[in-house]
Amino acid sequence: MIDLNPRPHCMVGESTRPMHPTVSGLLRLAPAMSRLAACEEAHETFLADAALIALPVLDEEEMPCAIIDRYPFLEFFGRSYRQELFGKRSLGYFLDEHPDIYPARMPLMVDADATLDDAALILMAAHPQHMTSALIVTREQRYLGITSSHELFNEITRRKQEELYFLAHYDALTHIPNRMLFTDRLGQACREALRSDREVALLFVDVDRFKQVNDSMGHAFGDELLCAIARRMQACARESDTVARLGGDEFAIVMDGVRGREDPERLALRLVESMREPIRILDREARVSLSIGIALYPSDDRDAETLLSKADAAMYEVKTNGRNGYRHYEAGLTAFSSERSSLEAELKQALANAEFILHYQPQIDIASGAVVGAEALIRWNHPRRGLLSPGSFIEIAEESGLIVPIGDWVLAEAYRQHREWMCQGLPSLRLGINISALQFQQPEFVKRVKRLLSEHGVDPAFLEFELTESMVMHKASAVLDRLHELKATGVRLALDDFGTGYSSLGYLSRFPIDRLKIDQSFVRGVDQLPVNASILRAITALARSLSLHVIAEGVETEAELAVIRECGCDESQGYLHSRPMPAERFTAWLQDGDAQSASAPG
Repeated sequence: MIDLNPRPHCMVGESTRPMHPTVSGLLRLAPAMSRLAACEEAHETFLADAALIALPVLDEEEMPCAIIDRYPFLEFFGRSYRQELFGKRSLGYFLDEHPDIYPARMPLMVDADATLDDAALILMAAHPQHMTSALIVTREQRYLGITSSHELFNEITRRKQEELYFLAHYDALTHIPNRMLFTDRLGQACREALRSDREVALLFVDVDRFKQVNDSMGHAFGDELLCAIARRMQACARESDTVARLGGDEFAIVMDGVRGREDPERLALRLVESMREPIRILDREARVSLSIGIALYPSDDRDAETLLSKADAAMYEVKTNGRNGYRHYEAGLTAFSSERSSLEAELKQALANAEFILHYQPQIDIASGAVVGAEALIRWNHPRRGLLSPGSFIEIAEESGLIVPIGDWVLAEAYRQHREWMCQGLPSLRLGINISALQFQQPEFVKRVKRLLSEHGVDPAFLEFELTESMVMHKASAVLDRLHELKATGVRLALDDFGTGYSSLGYLSRFPIDRLKIDQSFVRGVDQLPVNASILRAITALARSLSLHVIAEGVETEAELAVIRECGCDESQGYLHSRPMPAERFTAWLQDGDAQSASAPG
């Protein structure tokens, strides 16, 4: 049973939610009478024990056969003519001859392991003549004791009240505080902070790319993932902190009694670091990251609701700048959630108004230093906010379904640009195009790919579709057919962000994949992290065994390039060589010699 008083900390999966107790919890030991006992014996037993609510009656085999309720029994036998009427005849005679008071039929019995709800149903379904003050409790039909029907209904009422409290204040999936209890705890913490001259830190936490995982892996997987994430967050928090789920993949943490930024920063760092270890779910491994915004009471705001909006705004700044980190609120940040609906409406107009553009980031062959490919990356040239990276709008596009027409535009524009480069006589580069989970799942996706290839006259051998691990591993056997359909068009296939999701080697060996793209989280700082270098070696060894090429993303320093070269990677992509560029600049970059200097082997 849960404590009805608010508690500062609630672990995921602990017994905060009301359980389903059994009748054995209300069991009372009571003397039993033989069916052959005298009426006076029953009378004297009741008079001697005022707490006794009923007497069970057992037959010769000690099986319950009746129950005598205190109040009707004493009311009848207390009359002065009791003895004259019944004399010394047995209780059995009384039960047989007076069914109007105690029917000669089996009493209401319930097994000790039955739930309270089951016992209540038995009582309510009984004929009114069976509605006594007690039920006989048995196990394997043998008498154990009795239970008060009044206590039974009182206990059920209390439990229902506790269940209602739980449903109102705790998240049904993760069993941690929900938005209502979070709001109450935040208000309490803020009031206490004013009295104690201390601060309250509010951390707004969002799971990066959760919708993509949920859509590609299914809601059951997504639910298990949220529970696992909540457990890790609880493990990072202090005992006095409140970790709550606000809804979807959004969480919040209230830290009371802090002074300045240090405490929430330490917690935010622990949260980010805790997600570096893969999460094992349903015999598979998943990797996720967190974006965290921090706001302080009262320095950032004295209104709890506005404080949440400011932490939300700081969190979306983290998302816009690459995710997987934390940031404090600063004056001037606009709460992204307040602009969410307007951005969705503007996204619908962006396609018609030709506001999207593609930037291209080169991919370098490590051995020769030659430019061998480029990845097409979408940008939104927003009329008011300027050039926006995908982190500012892709999630909204995915949630609204607009990612499908946007993805079709990316395909068409990439095909057109590649054809234009061919006509200009530029080197035949491989062009990588990211495919979203929702786009990939469309029934007509392969047909659209074929149609666009035909319309633009592009050689599919120079096109490479980049798919994430979670996309291809969800319902892998069905996805396998789609992958073979795509492969039959002549395009190449790459597994993007490799290492951040999970892979079944059995399926991976069957997938018609050409290349693995190692996620930048394993590359960044790899020269100082021996464990990441070991991971890179393991991935390249796996790729070699499957005859796959390997490209490392996010290479920013010569030291990182040296390590990935030593680990056996084939290609490199990152700021060390070049940032993503518009098509015109990329063309000039290839033609004026910058490509040669950027790709020269070290």
